[in-house]
Amino acid sequence: MEILICEDNKLALRTLSVILEREGFTINTATDGNEAIELLKKKTYDMLLVDIHLPYHSGLELIRYLRSDLGKKTPVLIVTAFSDPIMQKQAGELGIDGYIVKPFNPADIIQQIRSILNK
Repeated sequence: MEILICEDNKLALRTLSVILEREGFTINTATDGNEAIELLKKKTYDMLLVDIHLPYHSGLELIRYLRSDLGKKTPVLIVTAFSDPIMQKQAGELGIDGYIVKPFNPADIIQQIRSILNK
């Protein structure tokens, strides 16, 4: 299974990559919204992990692009330090599959990913 991680914080990106690779996932990464859009144009992923605050295009803009412009139903898990209920509502309206607030427990993130992918 191949997961695209969209995260601009290098430490968070590395942490997520290591956790998921240890679980046997293949990882691709994007550190800003433009890079993520280019990757999404070229390839279909099994899942996306998206931070809300990304340079150039926010995580919400990225999800909107995925759903509207590309017409893809790829599962999306938001992983962000932003726990604002309004932001969670907006993300929910875009059809996300989960929302995890940083700092996160690695076991929780793996459990959430496996749960979403096994639906």
